[in-house]
Amino acid sequence: MDDPLGLSPHGNVMAKPKSLIQIISDEEFLPLAQDSCAQFFNIYSLFELRIQKKREISRKFYSNLTQEAEFLESFMDEHGARENKKWTFFVEYLASIRNLSIAAFYTRHILDRYPYYNLSELSASAEGFKEAANDVISFLDRSIFNLCKELARTGAENGLSIPQNPQTQVEFIDIQANKRLPRNITEDEIKGEEDRIVDLCEKVQHVSKLMADLKIKRTDNIDGLKRVVPQKLDEKRVRFYKNLVHNTQSDFDTYIKNTLIEQDNIDLRKMRGYISIPLHLLELTLWLTHFYERHEDEIRHGESNRRISKMVDKNELLDKIINFGFYYSLYFIQEGSQLARKILQRFSKIVHAELPIPKPLGFHARPSTYISLIARRYGEGDLFLVIDGEKFNAKSVMSLLQAGGLISDKGYQTVTFVGDKRALEDIKVLAKHNYCEEKKIPARLSYLRDFKNTA
Repeated sequence: MDDPLGLSPHGNVMAKPKSLIQIISDEEFLPLAQDSCAQFFNIYSLFELRIQKKREISRKFYSNLTQEAEFLESFMDEHGARENKKWTFFVEYLASIRNLSIAAFYTRHILDRYPYYNLSELSASAEGFKEAANDVISFLDRSIFNLCKELARTGAENGLSIPQNPQTQVEFIDIQANKRLPRNITEDEIKGEEDRIVDLCEKVQHVSKLMADLKIKRTDNIDGLKRVVPQKLDEKRVRFYKNLVHNTQSDFDTYIKNTLIEQDNIDLRKMRGYISIPLHLLELTLWLTHFYERHEDEIRHGESNRRISKMVDKNELLDKIINFGFYYSLYFIQEGSQLARKILQRFSKIVHAELPIPKPLGFHARPSTYISLIARRYGEGDLFLVIDGEKFNAKSVMSLLQAGGLISDKGYQTVTFVGDKRALEDIKVLAKHNYCEEKKIPARLSYLRDFKNTA
């Protein structure tokens, strides 16, 4: 029970705990902000100088601009500036600069790395892409510059001293490369590389199909763009695609990159580029959709959003999201999917086929048994019936009957088989003859007759 006199058990007066949060005045905050803003405004001055002289902005510059914006935004948040009427716009401008600087970094990264991706693009296609990417850079630079100017104006209104002459001795932090030991184990020590290649190619094809299924096309119609973002394409969906591609690239780097099998196959060497470019384009698209959803004044009403919409053209922003970011990420991943198909022809006997279900009763005992016999005939290879990502072993009649019940419940009219190419070719013949429910067993499947006659 608390002592009403505030005494400890020993009779001493207990001190009241002090709050860890202390409210400071605008006058006390200003010198703290001035010190924290110094490096950012110096970088902004250099950015302005480069824009005026029409000099190219490097990845290192964007990286350091992002870093300083993040540092300053964190400082402001630590001092509650986002919830302060005097400083809230300042913080929102910082967040916007950070977002767009990240997008600019990825765009510049793609342009810098493009010659080294070893793609099979026609020169006209390559030039068209690079021209579009440079147009994105121009838009982002203009938008960042507009936001920086407004940030400086707001800061000056709040009492900050804005430096007019940049310190050219500012040292930018180098972009850190991933460091790893050389891969020097022998080919004999690497197991299952061909299986890894098959898995990788299938992942590329999977992502390509998922993105294509959105049926998002290029358009110059602003109303059409607004119907796409965020209804069909939003930050969450873009992040989903980006993560899928990122996982695919990680698999490539872990299991295939710098192996002898990659060195001996030109298509495998090309594949990494068709994974990396969509990844960076989706990263760009992610940051632009994040910016749009956070600051677009028709989605989130507020004075800061209204102000930002005047500095960053929302219609042009939508254009870059759909007609550049998503369009080209889909284009390159589809090119990668075509390359994957070519690679699979060499490295894998594993194929996919979408086939109709048996009519009229589905996968009951007879067609399931036929499929099982075919699968077991090619015993060294696997064959699966796949429903919503779940695999059913085609060598097992019971497993196929279980799948048949699930297919019936969901009302599916077609199913996907995955497995050994030889077995699947026979399954296709069986499906063409309605799984021999009414028709005779074709000559190619004559080995099934012995079972039928025995039965």
